[in-house]
Formats: sequence, C-alpha cells, structure tokens
Amino acid sequence: MTIEIVHTRAEGTLVYGTHKGDGTAIILGARNRGGCGFRWSRNLGLWYLPHSRDKSARMSVINETQQRLERAEYRVAVKIDNDERRSFADAEAERSQLAEDRADRYAGYGSTAAARSTAAHERSNAAVDGIPAGQPILVGHYSERRHRRAIERSHAAMRRSIEEAGKAEYWADRAAGAAKRQTRRESVPTTLRRIDELEAQRRRHERDLRDARTPEHRTEINRRIADVDEQLDYWREHVKKAQEKGVKVWGPEDFAKGDFAQYRRGTWYEVVRVNKKSLTIPALIAGATRRVLTVEQCGLSWTDRLSYSDITGKATRDEIEQILSESSQT
Repeated sequence: MTIEIVHTRAEGTLVYGTHKGDGTAIILGARNRGGCGFRWSRNLGLWYLPHSRDKSARMSVINETQQRLERAEYRVAVKIDNDERRSFADAEAERSQLAEDRADRYAGYGSTAAARSTAAHERSNAAVDGIPAGQPILVGHYSERRHRRAIERSHAAMRRSIEEAGKAEYWADRAAGAAKRQTRRESVPTTLRRIDELEAQRRRHERDLRDARTPEHRTEINRRIADVDEQLDYWREHVKKAQEKGVKVWGPEDFAKGDFAQYRRGTWYEVVRVNKKSLTIPALIAGATRRVLTVEQCGLSWTDRLSYSDITGKATRDEIEQILSESSQT
C-alpha cells in the first residue's frame, strides 16, 4: 500500500492511503505529541494539514512527513499542484457560511442547555411540591426519610439547573462572538485597514521579485502577487458596494487644517495636517479622557497620525463649539 501526500491550493494538504488506528498517527499527528502536525478529519476520513488551503505547499512539513513515513517503512508518493485553486470569492463565501453555521450551532447548544436548565428547575420544585413551605424535618417521624430524600432530589436538580444555565450563557456568548467576528471582518473600517496591509504586502513581493535569483522563486512570488491582486479587487469592490449603500469612506479631500476628526466614535481631534493616507493630529494619548482635543489643549510636544479608516466623523470648529455647548447643557 502506498501513502499519498497530495497538495492543491483548492483542497490543501491531504494524506490518502491511511486510516485511523493504523499506526501512522504517531508520525502524522499533533506536534506536541511528536507528530508532523496533521489532524484527522472525521468528515473526510483523512489526515489534513491545518491552514494549508488556498496556500502554496509547505514543503518543509511535507518533506519531513515523507521522510519519517519512509523510515517507518511505508511507501510514500508526493503530488504537488500549487496552481489548482479556488477563487478568493469562493473561499470568502465559504468562510462566511462557516461562521454563520458556527453561530447557529452555538445558539442551538445554548437553547438546548437552557431547556435542560428549565426542566431541572421544574424537577427541583416538583420534588418538594407536596411539602408545605417552611415545614421542618420531623426527626423520628415516619416521614423523615421521605422528606430528606425529597430535599436531596430538589437540591440535586437545582444544582443541575444552575449548571445548565451557565452552559446556556456560555454558548450564547460564543454564538454572539462568532456572529460579531464575521461582522467585524466585513466592516468597512476593517476592510480599509486590510486593503492597506495588502498593498504593503504587494510592495514587499515586488521588491522580492526584483531580488529573485531562480525561476522557481520568481514563479512563486508572481503567484503570491496574483493572490494579493485578487484579494485587493475583492475587498475594493466590497467597499464600493458599501459606499453605494451610503457608507461614508473618508479621505484627504474631506478635511482641511483646523477641522476636527472623530476617532472611532470617541474623541474629536483637531487636524494639524492633511496627508494622503492619514491626518496628523495632536498626541492621541492626550485626548484619551477628553471629548475634544485642540492643539492648544494638548500640552505634549509630539503629534500622531490618524488613519482615514479610523475616522467616524468630521466637524468644523463652529460645529465642535456647538457640540460642546449642547453637551454642557445636558
């Protein structure tokens, strides 16, 4: 039997020709257990390398895995295709669907736990339903044992109710967190910061391409540039659609020296200088506890840069005075 290690960017790195319990887990399994870092997928019935989809093959891991399997006297074949891929839009759609499924699954766990908590609470009440409120245990009476057992059942059910209520709260928080993570990922400010990072990454790849010495290295760098370009096109279109729906995207054309910019729905900072990618403002730390920070109020010698993606509002000096006036009257 031959074990095949197959990598495509569409599917990631998968291992065929093994099954769980055949002894290969000691080689393929978790790093902290001495393995090569693969995980077993119950859905696929295969070992897979985490975080390998949509990326070029991690040859250091694949080579190590092949060598260790061969030393254990397995026959191993390796197949690498770094060109077979899915579109970034498809990958993003799957990521969004998985996040939605995860939120729904967690919400389901929470609902089930809440139902168990309610049922246990009802059992707790039912256990002592026939005993008058405040009735003491009649020591030595024929009802003593029944009374004690009823109290024990009531307490046990109440402990279970409290435990399940805690689980319900935990899973509700997990469900909310899963939903919020996807919302934050797709928010315009987050997207604008991601675009800035991708543009910087593309510039690094271009520098690496100029220094590349082998055709293989140049091919890999060009592949990475193409990936970045596809992501940039996707996220720029995402921002464009948001703008068409009325979301404001701030830029240098919106500000002049002396205007005020709001930082993430918090402090309003006076604009010292307008730049292509950011606004120069008084020191951020000086405005941490203020509603408005002017240059005169700052008291610190340095300035900071405020990215346009972090701006949530613009006001003139007259508008700021009005905001302060309204705030003092409330």
